[in-house]
Amino acid sequence: MNFNLTLLGQAISLALFVWFCMRFIWPHLINALAERQKRVADGLAAADAGHKKLDEAQSKYEALLNEGRQQAATLVSQAQKRGGEIVDEAKKTAKVEHDRIVEAGKHEVAQEKELVREELRTKVAALALAGAEQVLMREVDKKAHNEVLAKISAGL
Repeated sequence: MNFNLTLLGQAISLALFVWFCMRFIWPHLINALAERQKRVADGLAAADAGHKKLDEAQSKYEALLNEGRQQAATLVSQAQKRGGEIVDEAKKTAKVEHDRIVEAGKHEVAQEKELVREELRTKVAALALAGAEQVLMREVDKKAHNEVLAKISAGL
């Protein structure tokens, strides 16, 4: 009989313990588990959203990178084209300047040549006159000889 009364006391204690746990402890545990489950679900949703944003950011990064590369290639191409144009313009300017300098040099040479010719004519005329004076020292009409010599020097 002791065994049955002990068993009955333990059963009643267990029932009171279960009732107490279900009444006061169980709701707090259920709420804590629900909150934990909600936090885990929110964390997983945030992780998924983060992965989606990361994928979007990666695709935007790739698009911007490709656009930047295209712009850089365009700028390099334009710079090379402009550099070629500048070189061509410089060549044209140098050619014009070269032609102008050559023309000025030719003109200067022609002027010098004409001056030398005139100087040479004058010297030849003076030498011819001196030679004629030496040969014809006693000739009376010096004026006539000067006219002949002027015609001769003009013909040179």
